Amino acid sequence: MAGSAAQRADAPAPALTIGALAAAAGVAISTVRFYEREGLVEPVERSSAGYRHFSVDTVRRVRFIRRGQELGFTLREVRDVLRLSDEPELITFSDVARQVGDKLAELEQRIIDLGRVRDALALLVETGPTHPRCPVVDAVV
Repeated sequence: MAGSAAQRADAPAPALTIGALAAAAGVAISTVRFYEREGLVEPVERSSAGYRHFSVDTVRRVRFIRRGQELGFTLREVRDVLRLSDEPELITFSDVARQVGDKLAELEQRIIDLGRVRDALALLVETGPTHPRCPVVDAVV
């Protein structure tokens, strides 16, 4: 019995088909295919029938890519983060400091902009549509 537990511990993690990966990550199969074409994910193997098989770790990677995009990161920025995560020996302080500083400034501006939109929406909820001009339009422009 102890031998079977040891065998299971040494067994490779099960591979996921593209459909199982997409379902586990909460994205469409076409999204996984797009990420693969962009070089962001890659199958660990292909079956004899040509089906892609992905590692279970790819679920987290796909979730990061999708969430990064939702948070305003470009695919290039996502690719850079993943590359540095995959190959930390490539990290140089000067490059990372500049890129992080640029992204931080961009995010700070987005937070300010979103705060203005939030305040405009709160004003509409509070007072109703009694304004000569739409506060949301004014907040965005």
